[in-house]
Amino acid sequence: MSQIELGYTADYHVHLRQGEMMELVTPTVREGGVSIAYIMPNLTPPLTDIERAVQYKNDLQKLAPKTTFLLTFYLSKLLTPEIVAKAADEGVIRGIKCYPAGVTTNSQAGVDPNDFTAFYPIFKVMQEKGLVLNLHGEKPSVHNESGDAGEDIHVLNAEPKFLPALFKLHKDFPELKIVLEHCTSKAAIDAIYEINKDLKEGEEPKVVASITAHHLYLTIDDWAGNPVNFCKPVAKLPEDRRSLLNAAVSGKPFFFFGSDSAPHDLSKKSTHIGVCAGVYTQQYAIAYVAEIFDKIGKIEMLKDFVSTFGNAFYNMDESKLVCKDKCVLVKQDVEIPEIMTFDASNLKIAPFRPVEKLSWSTKWV
Repeated sequence: MSQIELGYTADYHVHLRQGEMMELVTPTVREGGVSIAYIMPNLTPPLTDIERAVQYKNDLQKLAPKTTFLLTFYLSKLLTPEIVAKAADEGVIRGIKCYPAGVTTNSQAGVDPNDFTAFYPIFKVMQEKGLVLNLHGEKPSVHNESGDAGEDIHVLNAEPKFLPALFKLHKDFPELKIVLEHCTSKAAIDAIYEINKDLKEGEEPKVVASITAHHLYLTIDDWAGNPVNFCKPVAKLPEDRRSLLNAAVSGKPFFFFGSDSAPHDLSKKSTHIGVCAGVYTQQYAIAYVAEIFDKIGKIEMLKDFVSTFGNAFYNMDESKLVCKDKCVLVKQDVEIPEIMTFDASNLKIAPFRPVEKLSWSTKWV
């Protein structure tokens, strides 16, 4: 096949930042073959009020008028059930993102993942309004220095350690739509299968997982010593990567695409202190996924992963789009630059898999 029609492609986890970085990367969403972009709220300050969310969406829309943007709030003590209900009723947000405090970029205002009960009134409203709870599923690192049998939490087990909280949230709010974002471990994939084990044919899942492009490629060996590939949650072991790949091509409606594309200026990646977590994939988002699906002989499963399943979960149809163009995957080589630069800007971004060649590209029809 030299061309594959993918429909209304969607990336259900996108970081577009603010200021100059936002102005530069927002147009690249469409360049990467994505029609619908679900935007993360970890700005400075975090996105927690209706007026700022409306303004942010307007700013994005001016930069990319053919991209459909869906906004999220940042779960914090600044939110109230009343604000969430009003934002839902006015169509300002589609979900709320939960960051455990301190686990990734701009997550300082996040929550304690050991106890979500303070936010149960908000979750109740979300369940009633059909909003989506997006979970960064990690516990913050804890190192036991005493030598006793205490619990150590680190980047390799932070996701598995979070999973009991996911099961409890689903038990307490069985109708709440939940996404375990950017899964990186076999344990996480197994948890999603377990929660959906009794799902009947045609029944809508309530708990799903998003999977990034870069985690379909990477293992721990690829980011140890390589800041371009360093993200949170970190890529893990080969068996974890295999589990992600199998889930992505499984044809199960509870696994779909969310790139977690996270741009940083090169100065924040190429440093010996405080390397920023984040992999930038936006400009080639669909092509990255197509490449790996094709490599394992599953290119026919791509449309479900990048369009059908995510759009069904978020109730997105043609009537809600700002542009009705459809994405077509094209068998055409494209070479990824070593560094991305922009006219009239000093910002530089290191893309994922620099100087490598992809055998797929995208166009709009």
